[in-house]
Amino acid sequence: MSKVTTLGFDADDTLWQNEQFFRFTEQRFADLLNDFASPETLSSRLLDIEKKNLRFYGFGIKGFTLSMLETAIEVTDGKVPAQVLQQILSAGREMLHHPVELLPDVQSTLEQLHRHYHLVLITKGDLFDQERKLAQSGLGELFRAIEIVSDKTPTTYDRVFRNLGAGPEHAVMTGNSLKSDIIPALHVGAYGVHVPHNLTWDYEREEAPLAHPRFRTISSLSQLPDLLNAL
Repeated sequence: MSKVTTLGFDADDTLWQNEQFFRFTEQRFADLLNDFASPETLSSRLLDIEKKNLRFYGFGIKGFTLSMLETAIEVTDGKVPAQVLQQILSAGREMLHHPVELLPDVQSTLEQLHRHYHLVLITKGDLFDQERKLAQSGLGELFRAIEIVSDKTPTTYDRVFRNLGAGPEHAVMTGNSLKSDIIPALHVGAYGVHVPHNLTWDYEREEAPLAHPRFRTISSLSQLPDLLNAL
């Protein structure tokens, strides 16, 4: 076994709450348009439009807000009232002001691991919003480096773990998304530690690579130090 020297961490729904704000806003969106389409129809169409728009707007609240506006125009055949569009915009802005809520045991666990490993935050999404959340979290000084990327691919992890550590084979990536955090890291030889969150965006769902020798899963970040000691 290669000695682990570098730990990569996802941010949203691994270190702090995130998806719950999207779910709450999507419910508000459905309420605003309940005269035009059912919640199920809106949710399905919104997801399709979000996926289509990722290559234009990337991940994050701004792209989500633009996709809600596009969905509203589409499902109403262009008849959506201006006041509804204004309320959708307001809902998106409110998301950008939600206070950061750390998940259980995050700060104490990172403080413990910080003494023994190089910690790297690897997150995707809107640059300004991710910087805001990191600043509010109070966790920034625990990380050797912060990587805010447009998407997470095997190339992303290979570059980060080579530039900021001894290479992927000496690294562990921890996160809640199998699709973005775990599987691409496994592809380049890192360990992948999955910490499931009770809310997961449909786009991020993937089958767990249970047979992979470097795949692990834990129910809480507090279990990570013991897992690392056992590698």
